[in-house]
Amino acid sequence: MDSGALSAGSGLPRDATPASHVASREAAHGGAPVTLQSLTKTFATPAGAVHALRDVSLAIPAGSVFGIIGRSGAGKSTLIRCINRLETPTHGRVLVDGHDLGALDEAQLRAARRRIGMIFQHFNLLSSRTVYGNVALPLELQGLSAAQIRRRVEPLLELVGLATLRDRYVAQISGGQKQRVGIARALASEPRVLLSDEATSALDPETTGSILALLSRINRELGLTIVLITHQMPVVQRICDRVAVLDAGHVVEQGTVRDVFAHPQATATRALVGEAVEQGVPAHALQLAAEAGPGAQLWKLPVGADGELGALAELLREPALAASLIQAHVENYQGSAAGSLWLLVRGDAAALQRARLRLAASGLQPVEIAPEAAGDAGAVVQNAESADVA
Repeated sequence: MDSGALSAGSGLPRDATPASHVASREAAHGGAPVTLQSLTKTFATPAGAVHALRDVSLAIPAGSVFGIIGRSGAGKSTLIRCINRLETPTHGRVLVDGHDLGALDEAQLRAARRRIGMIFQHFNLLSSRTVYGNVALPLELQGLSAAQIRRRVEPLLELVGLATLRDRYVAQISGGQKQRVGIARALASEPRVLLSDEATSALDPETTGSILALLSRINRELGLTIVLITHQMPVVQRICDRVAVLDAGHVVEQGTVRDVFAHPQATATRALVGEAVEQGVPAHALQLAAEAGPGAQLWKLPVGADGELGALAELLREPALAASLIQAHVENYQGSAAGSLWLLVRGDAAALQRARLRLAASGLQPVEIAPEAAGDAGAVVQNAESADVA
């Protein structure tokens, strides 16, 4: 297999570890191959101006899988089209490898776009070409020889699992296989950045899983930075390292997937995450708290780190406190667990206060839910930050 195709133009050996790929790229390019600075995009329509993007600033780390999520109309697709300059921003700058795309002339922009691969939701393949021919097309447009194209395309077909289907036409392959062709074509120009615009939205769950596994492999083996636009929260949970949330053209929240999903701050984020992660108060927990009588409290604990769970174990052994675990909901975010535990706790005021402070010292913020707040997880009575010291 051609080492140049595998290394995506990085010059690294094929047996380099994923960590060395990422470290080498960060050292060479400052850790952010894509930087957006105060990006604004406004469309003029007969009904008036439509503000698709409003002062968006992001720095996408090298070698990461960076998710951008939001409802339909939030500005996700406009943002990704501004990154590869298919849309011209109204204001602001897009920097790729430190180069301002808006300052490039036409020839320089064409060269820069070769370093930015793009995967589309509806594949955008040519039905008159075979699998091999579709992957080879961008290389033909660059003027490469047949031998050069073959050396680039054949390893890519192996990488995406389509080597045996190279001579089939688009109508003869499945939707998942079409998307694999699209991925191979996007990699043909040896990009540093791969943009994915709802690449799994038209696929069934099983096929979606196989495409995500392929993208993860590409990210690991090639050290490629992937920017992934999606409205599918399970996709973000499974593949992304970091995520930004768009709402009405604004970035309302960003951070690691674990932090954003486990502790959503913005209203838009809570609504999106609520589709993938249980956010409401369990009905049976409220019933148990009501039946327990005066002095019983229902606590919700956001947890994730081993140290936090250790503090919880100590709490359950507190002799002056009776605590029962009612429900746990834990998700896996790229190998890091995070979620919520629901506890029914009983004890005198001093014991409850000691418990709150002990948990807070370990990074846990217990949230007390009033039993009468059926279905409303936002009915917070108190937490360790606002509790009076007994």
